[in-house]
Amino acid sequence: MTTPDQAPSGSTVYKGRGATYDPHNRFAPTHSVAEDEGWWQVEVSTTIATEVREEVTKSALSWNRSPDLPFDRSLNPYRGCEHGCVYCYARPSHAYWDLSPGLDFETKLIARSGLVERLTEELCHPNYVCRPINLSGNTDCYQPLEAKHQTTRQLLELLLECRHPVTLVTKSTLVLRDLELLAEMAEHRLVRVFVSLTSLDANLKRTLEPRAASPQARLRAIRELNTAGIPVGALISPVIPGLTDHEIEKLLEAASRAGARTAAWMLLRLPYEVAPLFEAWLEAHYPERAAKVMSLMRQCRGGKAYDATFGKRFRGEGVFADLIAQRFARASRQWNMQDRTEQGLNTWDFRPPRAQQDLFF
Repeated sequence: MTTPDQAPSGSTVYKGRGATYDPHNRFAPTHSVAEDEGWWQVEVSTTIATEVREEVTKSALSWNRSPDLPFDRSLNPYRGCEHGCVYCYARPSHAYWDLSPGLDFETKLIARSGLVERLTEELCHPNYVCRPINLSGNTDCYQPLEAKHQTTRQLLELLLECRHPVTLVTKSTLVLRDLELLAEMAEHRLVRVFVSLTSLDANLKRTLEPRAASPQARLRAIRELNTAGIPVGALISPVIPGLTDHEIEKLLEAASRAGARTAAWMLLRLPYEVAPLFEAWLEAHYPERAAKVMSLMRQCRGGKAYDATFGKRFRGEGVFADLIAQRFARASRQWNMQDRTEQGLNTWDFRPPRAQQDLFF
């Protein structure tokens, strides 16, 4: 039986997908294991189609009390993410829907219906206190699914109408579809956009983040957002020791030249099933570096693949993690990058969505 900390041998590289297998759902009461009995079998296809189902939303906002996060509430229009980033810390959440954090996470997606209506109700609650909402707290709100469903756009329209501030993180150029809407929000100091940058190596990106935008496309998005007057920053995440950490200075330079004015970084996180998924990906695509990368990760995590302790989970600890932090700070000063912050967004003009209409009833 495969446990959450070990990957099966003989993982398969699937076209346009990050995960190489489906780890077991840790909440399932039973596990099944395929055994080769020597009989002839049909060859498994290396292409997997994307499936989408809808979920009727019962609540909109997700709340957190993490001291590591600059926001206390978030919105997630979709569950799972077709970008297929193999390192995604959100993968384990798919187990809550009786799906695997592996291939299921990027091929069996859930679109949340009724989200705008639920958010409207929650913003109208008499005890609601306005503070910035983060879009994409779990999965990317501008993943390919958004082109059809447009839930993110509808949410932004609602937030603009009621003058509610929002921050969003994406690695998709689909954000440019809403350029005029975001620019109008920026005029009222209601929005900040962060574009996630992992590497400038297009070949690495193709397997690490198979269906996300290319590095150059993301830099173009930063440039166009900045030109439109929208506050935009770069999120250098995740920094992967032994694989992408050597690009920190180049990433910050490229982001600054494109128009980013703020920057933040996060160390690779490998919670639950993500660790064996990432190790299997390393063995499939970078076998010569696999041992070194995982050794450096454990050096940054107190000897483990992951440490979820507040204050450590985003930055790690130890000599190598400290070196990354120093390099990032120095490069940020060189390119005049400010720290990521939600301060300065306008919370004073918030008005509940139905406040004006209620006057006529």
